[in-house]
Parts: sequence; structure tokens; C-alpha cells
Amino acid sequence: MFMEPSLLPALLWFVRIAHLKSFTKVAREFRVTRAALSQNLKSLEQKLGVTLIYRTTRDMSLTEEGRLLYETLQPALGSIEEALRNIGQINVEPTGLLRINTSRVVAKYILEPHLAEFLTRYPKLKIELIMDDGLANIIADGCDAGIRLGESLAEHVVAIPITPMLEMAVVGSPQYFETYGTPAKPSDLVNHNCLGFRNSTSHSLYSWEFTDPNGGDFEVQPNGKLITNDDEGMIRAAVNGIGLIQHINFAVREHIESGKLVRVLNEWCSPFTGFFLYVPSRENMPAKTRILIHFLKEKRDLW
Repeated sequence: MFMEPSLLPALLWFVRIAHLKSFTKVAREFRVTRAALSQNLKSLEQKLGVTLIYRTTRDMSLTEEGRLLYETLQPALGSIEEALRNIGQINVEPTGLLRINTSRVVAKYILEPHLAEFLTRYPKLKIELIMDDGLANIIADGCDAGIRLGESLAEHVVAIPITPMLEMAVVGSPQYFETYGTPAKPSDLVNHNCLGFRNSTSHSLYSWEFTDPNGGDFEVQPNGKLITNDDEGMIRAAVNGIGLIQHINFAVREHIESGKLVRVLNEWCSPFTGFFLYVPSRENMPAKTRILIHFLKEKRDLW
């Protein structure tokens, strides 16, 4: 059923009157007469067959029907206003400093390959990358956006997926497996040199995450001869045959394809939600942040 278009102006006036709780204030705000507003409302009530506002010469209040209509229309009109703002910003060239809080692995594999294109497309923007392996408070840190795994984000933040589903990959060099054999299941890792990664922010040692093919998630604590807080150093150690590592699949994909690393325990590593760009709110979002979101969503399709 399509709403009668002639109702729209009267509905807009009604919402504004209900919001300010005053015919006089609305008349002054939009430079119309109070009589014109009253006539619009009266016409709307006649078409709907209900009274929306009780009014006297000194006071006004919403009826039950008026309150229900107002509570329904207000968020819908807010969405329309946001859409109009977004359209208005399409042709506004973003400027200024864009501060992004992210982990090193995201910076290297998701952001850095596309920075040249982004800065060429938006030449009046500057970018500052704040490397932080922990979950940062982007408001307190003065950042415009953060990028983290979806499973680590709080429910109240606005999060936009920028990667597809990912997997953790257990890898080692061909030489390592020739010398020490290949684990068939995670419990076999106790007999292998499993290299550890320490979070540089929380200083905790990451546990290796697995999913039993028969159901159930569990973790294995790495107990190897090397611990580092540099994921690139950890990958180099694996390539050099020092031990096994577990890392996000895209970080070791190139080495697997070249044959420098071999992936094992595939069936024990199930997909999980990938990385999200998160911001504190959609309201009054700067053009530079909105542009970044659209750009990274565009690149997501290339994965």
C-alpha cells in the first residue's frame, strides 16, 4: 500500500510540533503563521480520523494516537535526514587528518597495499596509523576509526565488515616437517616447537585456537623455544625452519603459495568473522571517515 503523498507535509509539521511541544516555536523557526500550522494539523487529523493533539489557548499535549504516530515517525524521519546528509557529502572533498588505530598485521595486509590509491583519490587527506595490538578506546585516543576482529568488539560500537570470513592457519617449513614429522591433530603439538606471539599491549601470550570437527572450540598454549611480539619476525622464524606458528591465513598465504611454508591441521581451523572498521557513532560522521568506510568496503570485494 502506497501512502498518499499529500500527507507528507502535514506529517512533517506534526512531528516538529510534537517535538517542540509548541505551535509558536515551530511558526517562529520556519517563519510561517501559527494559523497555517493549525490548519495543516486539522487537515491531517480529518484525513486520519483521529485527534492527534489536545490543544488549548495556553497548552497542548499528545493524545494516545498522537504519541504513537510521533514515536513511529521520529526515527524514520531521522533516517531520512541522515540519508540526505550523506548525499550532500558525496561531492564534498574530504580534508584533514584521518587517524586510524589498528594492529600491525591489519596495517600491512589490509591498509598499506591500498594507501597509495586512497591518498591519490583524496589528495587533501592525510593519514596517521596508530599501531596497537590491543582494543583501543578510539574516542579517548583521539582516533577517527579503529580496525579489529569482530569477535573482540563491544556491542555498542558501530562496526562495518571490511574482510570476508578468515581462518587461523598452522604452518611450518618443509624442512621442519621433514625433520620432526607432521602433526595429525592439535594434541600432537606437544611434541613440536610451537612459537609464541605476545601481545605488545596486554603482554599476554596468544593461545592457539581450534575447533573439533565433531564440535566444540578449544585452545592450545604454545610451548616453544621462541616468543616474540613481532608477527613478521614470527613468520620469518617459521620460514627458517625454527618451528610451527599459527597466524591468520592471509598473513601466510604468500609463503604457502611459494612453498616456503606448508599448512597443516586445516580441518581443525574453522572460519570466523574477520576484521571490522569501528566508529563510536553514525551520527555526524565526518566525510573523511565515511569515505574510508566506502573505500575499504570496495576493497573487500577483491579478497
